[in-house]
Amino acid sequence: MDHYAAQRLLYEEVPASADELSDEEEEDFDRLVQSIRQNARTDASGLAHDWDQQLEAQNATFRDDLKAASGIGLKRANKGKGKGKRAPRAGPTLSHQVRALLGDGNQAYVDADLPAAIRLMSEVIRIEPRAASAWTVLAQCYADLNMPAPALQLRIMAAHLRRDPEEWIRLAQQSRVNGAAQQALYCYAKAYAADPDNVAVLWDRAALAREVNDLRAARASLVALLRRLPHDLNVLAALRPVLVELGDLAACAECYETAWKHYQEAFPTGQAGADGAVNPFGVLEILVLADLHSALGAHQRAIHVIKTGMRWLQGRGTQAYWDSVPDDREYDLPTMMTRPLNEGDIPPGYFPLDLNARQRLAVARIRMGDTEEGKLHASVVLAEEPTDYAPLFAEIGDAYFEKGLWAEAKGVYEVLGGDVGTSSIQILMQAAACYHMLGELQEAAEVYESVIQADPTLNDAKMKLAGIYEATGEVHRAYDLVCQVIDSRKRRARDPTDTREGTAREGTTDPNTSLFAEDRTATARKAPKPRTGLTRAQLEAMEKEREKEAAQGWARVKELWGQVVGGEEEGTDMEKDGDVAPPEADAVVSADAMDVDSEADGDVEAGNRPTQDDAKRKGKRPDRVTARREWLLEAEKLIEMFRETRRLFTTDRVNEKIEHFRTIHFDDWLRMTMQYCFLVTRDGDYPLAEEILRHMMLSNAYVSQARQNTLRIALATCAIAAQRFDTVVEQTRKVVYTHQFNDEPIRLLLASLASGLRPTDAFIRATLQKFLFREMKLRDAASVTPDLVRWVPGRRWTYAGGAGGAKGEEEDDDEDKGEKDEGSGSADRPPLPKEYSPVNMIAYGMTCVAARSYQSALVYLLHAYDYSPDDPVLCLLLAIASLGRAMQRQADNRHHLIAQALAFLSKYRAVRSGVRGGRGETDYNFGRAFQQLGLFSQAVTHYERVLKRAEAGETVVFVREAAYNLALIYSVTGARPLADGLYRKWLSI
Repeated sequence: MDHYAAQRLLYEEVPASADELSDEEEEDFDRLVQSIRQNARTDASGLAHDWDQQLEAQNATFRDDLKAASGIGLKRANKGKGKGKRAPRAGPTLSHQVRALLGDGNQAYVDADLPAAIRLMSEVIRIEPRAASAWTVLAQCYADLNMPAPALQLRIMAAHLRRDPEEWIRLAQQSRVNGAAQQALYCYAKAYAADPDNVAVLWDRAALAREVNDLRAARASLVALLRRLPHDLNVLAALRPVLVELGDLAACAECYETAWKHYQEAFPTGQAGADGAVNPFGVLEILVLADLHSALGAHQRAIHVIKTGMRWLQGRGTQAYWDSVPDDREYDLPTMMTRPLNEGDIPPGYFPLDLNARQRLAVARIRMGDTEEGKLHASVVLAEEPTDYAPLFAEIGDAYFEKGLWAEAKGVYEVLGGDVGTSSIQILMQAAACYHMLGELQEAAEVYESVIQADPTLNDAKMKLAGIYEATGEVHRAYDLVCQVIDSRKRRARDPTDTREGTAREGTTDPNTSLFAEDRTATARKAPKPRTGLTRAQLEAMEKEREKEAAQGWARVKELWGQVVGGEEEGTDMEKDGDVAPPEADAVVSADAMDVDSEADGDVEAGNRPTQDDAKRKGKRPDRVTARREWLLEAEKLIEMFRETRRLFTTDRVNEKIEHFRTIHFDDWLRMTMQYCFLVTRDGDYPLAEEILRHMMLSNAYVSQARQNTLRIALATCAIAAQRFDTVVEQTRKVVYTHQFNDEPIRLLLASLASGLRPTDAFIRATLQKFLFREMKLRDAASVTPDLVRWVPGRRWTYAGGAGGAKGEEEDDDEDKGEKDEGSGSADRPPLPKEYSPVNMIAYGMTCVAARSYQSALVYLLHAYDYSPDDPVLCLLLAIASLGRAMQRQADNRHHLIAQALAFLSKYRAVRSGVRGGRGETDYNFGRAFQQLGLFSQAVTHYERVLKRAEAGETVVFVREAAYNLALIYSVTGARPLADGLYRKWLSI
């Protein structure tokens, strides 16, 4: 008789029972029966995959909410479940046939006729699976046949029909001995369900889950245990490494925060209570909580935890006034540097502080940018013996390194690297990186060489050393190292043995000895398959390395930027005092990079740049050209790193709370990208700049409207420099479309197409004219008759019922692709304008003037004049339109139009007369009007005034234009000598 008999005996269908079973154990029992029957058909071992899913759902009952586990919130009511052990369940009513078969089976067992007993009990189970005695006798038969595996499985089936927690515990222990870990976990879960007061079961289940690396099961057990033992520090100590490995640091910090509040209430003085109870929440727990907050980036909260927690443990919990002190003078040492105090300031407290806590303060202060305060604490820690506190030293050095304080970090790493007991590959690599960033290339090379000598397989050190060799001109040595790295990667690819797959797991048992898939862990539902990809640990290590590379590259980019724009003058730094400036403001400031000296317009290849050693030998810093080339190379590496990260360009991964990527703020990534695009556009590679900026618009990091505006304005800036005004119109038009009823985007569009033939051609295109016309009509309707417009959720205001410009809205379908508002509620709607603004009408009138449709221009400009009669631009436009219409043959009253033009010019002069440089401007425009009318004598008078004002030192914008027009008049009237004089004086280069 083979050991599959226990599975094959349930081959036939089980008839429906008259009893409706709703209990959880009976539901699990039914699923087990069905799974055993299905596996018996397919001759498979273990439970089916659908049972694995059901088991996961059953285990989910252990995964209570962590807030409830910490005492926050209400516990879910257990319907139908009492406290303590459950009473044994009475079996089902058995038919006479079943009772007769049971009697025959028991008699066969007593007579030692095991085959007959197995056959009879199997028939009983086929008829009535809930007959517990049949399962028990059948299990004993297999045990007598020396077949422990099926016997254990049958006892587990029988245990479902009783409510005996002790039986479940025995089954769990036996499964554990047999190596069936998942089966043991299941039995422990059933034991706890039968006796919820037995916390020892949860401890055993959590310990077993940790042994088999089933972290989710361990977390579920420990959280359930924490609900039974709220704020128990032993449970928290066991739960902490599990949550850390799962990456759920926030939940871990919340549990410790809640426990801390509990013990603060229980022990207000932080010392032993009145009943002699000792406060278990000590320095170690305070440090753990601070470390969790630091790991989450909440450095200010970590500082608060340390200061407040240590104060509470010292019995000074009532001294809350220390919280108002921005620094850490409460824990100053008498040997520290004296702080400058103003009148009324709280003097230093000189209270004792554990060295580990002081080190946490130092690291948190440094990482949050309070470097000077952090250095005070770091100096105390670094004064200790490094062999005794090597981990503390290393964390301080890493904090300095992350903030780009290379000199301070170098000093720490030198101390650690100088002792065999504290040195390591990581320490030496960090020290070499500090040397490199400080320009000490020879020292960096020596450290990298020692690292490679200690570990020849470390390709990262070889690549960094190759970069130093290249910078110092030792190209051949750099080439040799690169070849070694390439060969190493090829050998690794050809090596059929993959250590990442590991060997067979110890304790692996025959799958037929367990009801469950024993290779199933919390992180893998199916059996592991051979794979060539990287493991999670390797991916995390690779990501940390990339973060370090990004931080180093960003530090170098910031360092070089001041030289790129011509010095370290105020306002040229990419980042001031750690503050992140808004990128939309920086989009205009960074455009100054377009005006760098032409000497930097040459080849930007790395091979042609001078080395840093050359600059040292000359006794000066690298010149501007070299700094510019190096900046471009470093920025290009970082931008490609950003663009190659797929998760930054997936639309389903928008998380507004995340503002950093590889330690660099998204605004800094954006600022650097714009500056790089400005420079490459200046070098003549506009297509590359356009490609990068359009790609960045698709990133989920820049979905916010403010950042989209910044990118569009940056692209328009590059397009202006490259004379690509079709792109200028496209981007500025989208900004106008997005910011409905806002005048500033329209002014931006007009300023982007200020003057020139190509901008004018782009300005008078029919598509732009129609767009401005629709915006003008819609704004008029919204301000005069709001009932005619309606809000389209997630888009913009439009005509109600499709009236008035529905066709035009269809033409603009491409405008709103990707331009929808982030929300569709009423809070996201731009408010309807209360008053009509003439800016839309002036813009449309400008297009009509540029297209020489003067009559249409007069209609709309005169309408705008009713709203803004003192606008000098509007008055000048009306004068131009009137003169233009007067020069056309279709003009009805030419003299009236000329008089009207001069009237508007006079109004324009009156408005502009008080503005600096306004008189020269008005004289030029009057001269231009008289020149168009053929009144040369009047034109000459005004042009000469412009030139005289310029000679007198006044600010005049149109000096060359006035001189050129005056020279034309002199040439036409035959005064060539006067024209030549103007050419030589004003128009010569």
